[in-house]
Amino acid sequence: METNFDVVIVGGGLAGLTSAIHLSKSGLKVSLIEKSEFPKHKVCGEYISNEVLPYFQWLGVEILDLKPSIISKMEFSTAKAKIISAHLPLGGFGISRYELDNYLYQKALANGCKIIQDTVIDICFAENEFSIFTSDAVVLKSKIVLGAFGKRSNIDQKLNRYFIQKKSPWLAVKAHYSGEFPDNLVGLHNFKGGYCGVSKVENDIINICYLADYENFKQYKNIEEFQSKVVYKNPHLKAVFENCALLFEKPLTISQISFEKKNTVESHILMIGDTAGLIHPLCGNGMAMAIHSAKIASELVIDFLNNKIGSRKVLEQTYTKEWNKNFKSRLSTGRFLAKILQKEKLASFLMQLLAIFPFLLPIIIKKTHGNSII
Repeated sequence: METNFDVVIVGGGLAGLTSAIHLSKSGLKVSLIEKSEFPKHKVCGEYISNEVLPYFQWLGVEILDLKPSIISKMEFSTAKAKIISAHLPLGGFGISRYELDNYLYQKALANGCKIIQDTVIDICFAENEFSIFTSDAVVLKSKIVLGAFGKRSNIDQKLNRYFIQKKSPWLAVKAHYSGEFPDNLVGLHNFKGGYCGVSKVENDIINICYLADYENFKQYKNIEEFQSKVVYKNPHLKAVFENCALLFEKPLTISQISFEKKNTVESHILMIGDTAGLIHPLCGNGMAMAIHSAKIASELVIDFLNNKIGSRKVLEQTYTKEWNKNFKSRLSTGRFLAKILQKEKLASFLMQLLAIFPFLLPIIIKKTHGNSII
């Protein structure tokens, strides 16, 4: 088996697969290591802003072939059921990770990317080269490693990343449903200790994904009891759940989701997507940011390997600078909104303000979304 590559990508989520397509399209020898088989459902809001469409077109990703829902409106409600609606400035689409990740996986393979199903157990950097060790005793060598291994990983522990030392209070729950819900709408609904996103994906399926405070959640026997006694306190969410039928055998869950700030470079590994902390729920657009981060990293890696960037230090500094320029403000806005919504009086005041000045909501939405990625 070939073991020497220009770039090794650790993790086959959105960011990892997008960078695999970009780098292999550019003629580089690329390997991607992913522990799970494709296709696979993932806990995710499954809404993407149209900002990614020009970049997808350049990659040769024909998103309309997957028949996504076309989304143009947003509605937001507080835990006390006050609701406000707005048009999304750029619009977006709904597509399941099951369909999209598998599509990108097939595209990466077609581009010549070597994809290995295995678990990375260590990454070492010495003498300007990476060695990547897997549980199946495979050792790959590469000039560049992109970290795309998601929210929490054994590699985070190996790297002794700051956030991994801290317990996170967040739990996420996601499932697909059949039922009635507008095709063109994404809803973000607040409940005590959490938020819930609702929107259509392909094939008229409704995706419902919510984030909850784990200390609050564990007071209840199971997901059904938590939903009926906490989530349903928001009547908009109660109406959605009661008019939908679960399509999964049971909802998917993931715990210990960290919204701490994460370094974009660790031990010379360029971090992309969730691995770099691009998942705050009130940015509402983590999928687009993951895709964009892959583009930024891929373009800089190509320049570095073509000697247009003079040193690894400059590569890392430039990536961090570009990351901050594109995402830092969006994530800060999301964290600020989260703090407001966790305080009932402030949330009520915000809704009153938006009711009086409805033009403010599209401005807030724009603050959490980006411009078209060209």
